[in-house]
Amino acid sequence: MKEFDKVIGYESVKRELEQLSDVLKNNEKYARLGVEMPHGLMLHGEPGLGKTTMANCFIEALGWNTFLCRKSKADGDFVKEIERTFERASRQAPAVVFLDDLDKFANDDECHTDSEEYVAVQSCIDGVRGDHVFVLATANSIRKFPKSLLRSGRFDKLIQIDAPRGKDAEDIIGYYLSRKKFVSDIDTHAVARILEGKSCADLEAVVNEAGIAAGFAGKTSIGMEEIVKACLRVIFNAPEGENGYSPEAAMRIAYHEAGHAVVAEVLEEGSVNLLTVCMHDSRTGGIASVSQSPDYFTSINYMESRILSLLGGKAATELVFGEVDTGATSDLGRAHEIATRLVGGYASRGFSNLVSDESWHHAEDLRDAAVAVEMERYYLHAKKILTENRAFLDALAKKLFEKKALLGSEVRKIKAASQEAA
Repeated sequence: MKEFDKVIGYESVKRELEQLSDVLKNNEKYARLGVEMPHGLMLHGEPGLGKTTMANCFIEALGWNTFLCRKSKADGDFVKEIERTFERASRQAPAVVFLDDLDKFANDDECHTDSEEYVAVQSCIDGVRGDHVFVLATANSIRKFPKSLLRSGRFDKLIQIDAPRGKDAEDIIGYYLSRKKFVSDIDTHAVARILEGKSCADLEAVVNEAGIAAGFAGKTSIGMEEIVKACLRVIFNAPEGENGYSPEAAMRIAYHEAGHAVVAEVLEEGSVNLLTVCMHDSRTGGIASVSQSPDYFTSINYMESRILSLLGGKAATELVFGEVDTGATSDLGRAHEIATRLVGGYASRGFSNLVSDESWHHAEDLRDAAVAVEMERYYLHAKKILTENRAFLDALAKKLFEKKALLGSEVRKIKAASQEAA
């Protein structure tokens, strides 16, 4: 359907929306199969993912009268507005009631799901049953909704909209770039990897920021240099300019970030997206962007590789400079969290370390001791990888110190060169 061409990527979501709109528009052919007309659809996911755009495309494809309802009045008056919206839709059916940002209709948290606004919506949905009225809603989160509102017969279909990844992200970036003039030498795959897990709004903001950077520099085209600067500014809050470090401190940070990258690339080639030596989010240190394998949550090996790459920064600093790395606190916390899940949740080192509600106090001490042993083992393993790949580590840290930022493709060129030299 041409209406859904406005949505870039998200092919599986578009197929569901196309199917549902066909059921509603051509209900007779489905009725012959005993299919009942669905009553409602909820699109939910983080802000900036295009839920409202998808909803509007669905409405356009359906071609029914549409009645929009957004929170725009005080609570008591708004409940009356909800009721009036459904009444108008019922009188002018077939119709769609579009409840945009439904989770903003009430201010209660997820522990109070009986807000009068949600009760009113639930009652109104029941009130138009059989009137050929379809209810479409968007929400950033569905946690605060009562289960009775989300059940089949009210919202028959819940579609979660996730951040674009892989080809979807590449297609979206390509679309935003196509709207700019004089774009050259842009590797959309590399950009999609750097922006992995970010919203469509973030992707658009990065491309626009890159145009601003190119224009301010007096350039006649947008290239990868501007894209990288834009990623650092928009995503990591790392503005361009001097990072404020002394050369000695900058070199330590370069080795720390290079340590993450070397371990990650040795264990899973192609996993590093971006390395920088810069302040970001008002914190010191740099950035090592490493992709998580799609098989991460189904493979112990991938989880252990993640632990090793997290410990690679600390291991590199202490291997090269012979002193404790004071910038590894967050890395240690994340590595410890994964190790705790492996030991205490998955029983990867025996059932004696498994922690459940019944055995919590008894097993917690055993688990913590086992996790400490595992962390020590992982750390020594990370240091061993770096020792065996010292030429790669030194070359990468030196180049990162010089350039301040390296793409994953540059990291892999340095790896290949160091292996050839050896």
